[in-house]
Amino acid sequence: MLAAAQLVNNVGNGLYVTGQALFFTRSAGLPVSQVSVGLGVSSLCGFVGGVAAGRLADRRGSRETYTVTLLCQGVVAASLVFVHSFLTFLVSVCLLQFAQAASFAARGPMIRALGGGNPAAFRAYLRSLTNVGMAVGGAAAAAVIQIDTRPTYLALVLGDAFTYAVSAVLVSRVPRVAPMPDPGQGDRWITLRDLPYLSLTTLDGMMCMQYAVLVFALPLWLVGDTNAPGWLIGAVAMTNTSLCVFLQVRASRGIATAAAAGRAMRRAGLAFLASTALFALLPGLPGWVAALTVLLATVVHTAGELWQTSAGFELSYGLAPPHAVGEYTGVYNMGFVFANAIAPPVLGLLCISMGRPGWFVLGLVFMSLGLVAPPVVRWAQRNRPVHETA
Repeated sequence: MLAAAQLVNNVGNGLYVTGQALFFTRSAGLPVSQVSVGLGVSSLCGFVGGVAAGRLADRRGSRETYTVTLLCQGVVAASLVFVHSFLTFLVSVCLLQFAQAASFAARGPMIRALGGGNPAAFRAYLRSLTNVGMAVGGAAAAAVIQIDTRPTYLALVLGDAFTYAVSAVLVSRVPRVAPMPDPGQGDRWITLRDLPYLSLTTLDGMMCMQYAVLVFALPLWLVGDTNAPGWLIGAVAMTNTSLCVFLQVRASRGIATAAAAGRAMRRAGLAFLASTALFALLPGLPGWVAALTVLLATVVHTAGELWQTSAGFELSYGLAPPHAVGEYTGVYNMGFVFANAIAPPVLGLLCISMGRPGWFVLGLVFMSLGLVAPPVVRWAQRNRPVHETA
């Protein structure tokens, strides 16, 4: 039931993410500059929503908190039909981003409880469904964009709002996960004092910039600096999504301990170094050679993505005290929010402005993060909160 809720939810997310920029510019009538600023500012709201909602889920119940966050997202998504000014746009997208971060954190205790002995594997299964839902929603949004009328754009955002409502109904039918007892008042906001966990959050967050490589940096690089055919942009997206759908669960096998997760992060860093090096070689290659190189690099990059994602699942849940899973996963998600905020300017500077040398620099950054991961994981294991096994 939880998986079905996530599948429906991500169909709506695929609709919204694919069509949001054009909805706000072509339907709501906002200039591109205002939309860019608003979406950038709204991403920072995730820093606030995740931790607070995670703690609420730990104390009051994950199912109940998650249901409320989904309903809130549905209401805010429906309100987008009234956006016609920068102020209403900014308020709406900030509220939506806040609720989305809260939703992610609120479901953390449910995933840990319902995932049995290996919640990371269950989370990997849910991520496979995420990619399926995003692909379906993205395809529907593409049809809306092709029609390009005000009514179809309104149908897009209202369809997104409807999926939140359906997801909330499905989540309400999931068995209740009883909150774990709080050991005491001294543990309030313990996550923000857990320096090793915060260090892992930062490390993984910086590595999460890799998500923007295939969807932001690579398309600009292909079009502006290489002889690769334009259809490769769609082929890259399809290849990446397909591999994530079919291989995410398999990739998570064997990553059932923090130590294994640290090693997976190291492999991911090396894979990202290899893929960025291949992308750097593209200028000057004949079209067909460039196409083969791009597809090979995409497969290598996706392998790194699968390892990194599986490692993140294990670390975020496995190192969290049982009574504070929501709070801890809310903090861990802040790394992803951080990556969303910094990835466009960082990748734009390295991969587009600097060109070929910048791709190598980016790969070395990813490799360094991966090599640092195992010792940071060991540090985190040695410094778990003393009440974790209570």
